[in-house]
Amino acid sequence: MENRCEWCECEKIMHGSKSVFWELPDGSRAIEITHTPTITCQDCHISYQTEKIVKQIEDQLFLVNTTLIDKTIKFEELMALPRLLKRNYFDFSS
Repeated sequence: MENRCEWCECEKIMHGSKSVFWELPDGSRAIEITHTPTITCQDCHISYQTEKIVKQIEDQLFLVNTTLIDKTIKFEELMALPRLLKRNYFDFSS
């Protein structure tokens, strides 16, 4: 779990959730993902998602049938959608 702000390195951060807006991989539209795990810095006031959360969202959107997603979806519902492939075979970062 993060214990410092990634932007200003302050230790006064809060873990919570917020809505984020994400463009689908095919570029056809953007969706709102509610209740997304978010870190908010009490010093610089920025709110952001960790790299791990960003990767989870991007991989999941790449691996699911995005036509099943309405304009808004909860983070947990997005992560629970059935995948068309077991993993992102096009991700060579790991």
